[in-house]
Amino acid sequence: MATKPPQGDPVQDAPKVAERKRAAAGLPAIGHTLRMAHQQMGVKRTALTLLSVNQKDGFDCPGCAWPEPEHRHKAEFCENGAKAVAEEATLRRVTPEFFAAHPVSDLARRSGYWLGQQGRLTHPMYLPEGADHYEPVSWERAFDIVAEELTALSSADEAVFYTSGRTSNEAAFLYQLFARKLGTNNLPDCSNMCHESSGSALSETIGVGKGSVLLDDLYQADLIVVAGQNPGTNHPRMLSALEKAKANGARVVSVNPLPEAGLERFKNPQTPKGLTAGTTLTDLFLQIRIGGDQALFRLLNKLILDTPGAVDEEFVRGHTHGFEQFTEAARAADWDGTLAATGLTREDVERFLRMVLDSERIVVCWAMGLTQHKHSVPMIREIVNFLLLRGNIGRPGAGVCPVRGHSNVQGDRTMGIFERPAPAFLEALEREFGFAPPREHGYDVVRAIRALRDGEAKVFFAMGGNFVSASPDTKVTEAAMRRARLTVHVSTKLNRSHAVTGARALILPTLGRTERDLQASGEQFVTVEDSMGMVHASRGRLEPASPHLLSEPAIVCRLARRVLGTEDDVPWEEFEKDYATVRDRIARVVPGFEDFNARVAHPGGFALPHAPRDERRFPTATGKANFTAAPVEYPHLPEGRLLLQTLRSHDQYNTTIYGLDDRYRGIRNGRRVVLVNPDDAQALKLADGSYVDLVSEWKDGVERRAPGFRVVHYPTARGCAAAYYPETNVLVPLDATADVSNTPASKSVVVRLEQSATD
Repeated sequence: MATKPPQGDPVQDAPKVAERKRAAAGLPAIGHTLRMAHQQMGVKRTALTLLSVNQKDGFDCPGCAWPEPEHRHKAEFCENGAKAVAEEATLRRVTPEFFAAHPVSDLARRSGYWLGQQGRLTHPMYLPEGADHYEPVSWERAFDIVAEELTALSSADEAVFYTSGRTSNEAAFLYQLFARKLGTNNLPDCSNMCHESSGSALSETIGVGKGSVLLDDLYQADLIVVAGQNPGTNHPRMLSALEKAKANGARVVSVNPLPEAGLERFKNPQTPKGLTAGTTLTDLFLQIRIGGDQALFRLLNKLILDTPGAVDEEFVRGHTHGFEQFTEAARAADWDGTLAATGLTREDVERFLRMVLDSERIVVCWAMGLTQHKHSVPMIREIVNFLLLRGNIGRPGAGVCPVRGHSNVQGDRTMGIFERPAPAFLEALEREFGFAPPREHGYDVVRAIRALRDGEAKVFFAMGGNFVSASPDTKVTEAAMRRARLTVHVSTKLNRSHAVTGARALILPTLGRTERDLQASGEQFVTVEDSMGMVHASRGRLEPASPHLLSEPAIVCRLARRVLGTEDDVPWEEFEKDYATVRDRIARVVPGFEDFNARVAHPGGFALPHAPRDERRFPTATGKANFTAAPVEYPHLPEGRLLLQTLRSHDQYNTTIYGLDDRYRGIRNGRRVVLVNPDDAQALKLADGSYVDLVSEWKDGVERRAPGFRVVHYPTARGCAAAYYPETNVLVPLDATADVSNTPASKSVVVRLEQSATD
């Protein structure tokens, strides 16, 4: 039997700390998975549900976007994927009676963990202006309320339509169509806060803002560089791919400020060896200082240029542009500056260079550790320079691999969820639907918060996600949301965003990935795109958590009809009735989706075209892959300060908190911890176990404080610290963003540590 949710918030002010782990997965992962699944689903439901995860005839895991191999295990899921499924397929329910017992003021005091543990939402809920309790509302009345507020706006640009990466391709396409028919490109999404820097850098340099590798490329690589990423927690099934690559002869270099158990040793729970010794994954660990990656790759590129025969001159001549300017900049790199920026030794860099020169095929993988800095875009461009030098884009076993963190965040962007849409996409939309979409760029996440703060946006509509907890500068974000006339959240579970509302608020409960979607034409499936551009179907198997749920496509279609009126000629009712009709329209609007319905019917789906990978064609402004030559940047620390990166615990997926432990890092029963290098702690007179307030420092002079964090002496890079988000999002200034991409700079926050009043 599933267990009941916690009645009160657990006390988190005394975290327990033990030795960190040196290996990931294995028997502990199996035990932890089953325990948490049984708590949420019970034994029978656990077995039935988990055996459908990531299967060709099953549903796509609502967790990360790592692709599935062609030949799949019966248990094709990881520990954190199983947690995500269990949270969605839970037997716990949040009913109207729950909201009657818990005013919004009470919910606002609760932790994200407690809110998420209460279970699935069952009814549409409405918070009237001036009220402190949500009350049940009919779907018809809910759509009327949204229509009232949208039609009262002086401009469609006073509305913001946010998208989470869980949203299916079909729902995302309909959602952007509705927003643009209304008249706005205000379509921020979670990608604005994560891989926007990757898309910006890759679009400019290789012409496609996505990764250029497939799983087979990892298996064929000679060298795989994993930079700014912790796959053991954030993309655990990637460890299986690295294990297979190692078995094929690949070597792995890990570039990260913290040692991570998953990259040290992987105990694959699906093999006898994995349950005992496991596989060592990392051959070389470069413990880099936060933000030093651009400097590292710039020096590496200089050293490659200085090595006779190391450059693929034929590829550079035939397929690239800007080599001379890049060469001039690279040759200016020096050892002293690089070692200061990176915290590495000369021996570290020279060993890395030897591994590069010994490798014909190289893949570079990265995640948030590279994308959330002021200089993230030039940092990623420098990685592209590194790969271009030796022809490592557009051939098997080589390429760029930005690893996406949410199951369809890449697909949502492909479907047009973007505040700065390409003219070609808008032209195709106009041809297909016979209207002129708006051309003026809309708000991304940071600009949307500013607009809400300044009264320039009045309605906020979120298709999934937990916007308040995911966004930077928590106090500013919450104050901005409270200025809205209406906030609307399409959700499966309760989260903090439901407790930080506009004058009026709606919670619209929706089907999850695990659930059957039955419409007028019969049972439906949806599609998703993984991190490597593979598109495939997802079919839920469970009965819906409540008869009062609507699917995301149904919510969009009914809302669009109510707002746009009967005179709008888009067949919204037809789209709701049969998702295949939506896919037919996608096929005529989005390149690469031709004959969509027939191709997605193939088990495992299909790969989207990728010109650099498939034909070494680079659709950039120059028609070639572009070398770049940006000045090298890295964070500079004032005396007595540390550089903080925000990160996840192992019992966490994005802003969803599954538990209060971080098993691999040795943390139990608490999240308010700050990891500090013992030498830095000694210099700052911070004893292990003492309590501090984290205070960020930025040029605006505003004090941003996160109080009551336990100091944990931990082997971080010197000068660097780490703590979990969303608790530390309060420290990230709204205006501290990456150049070009405008992504919040959550991985390089200058902080001082002050003795806490709670110590």
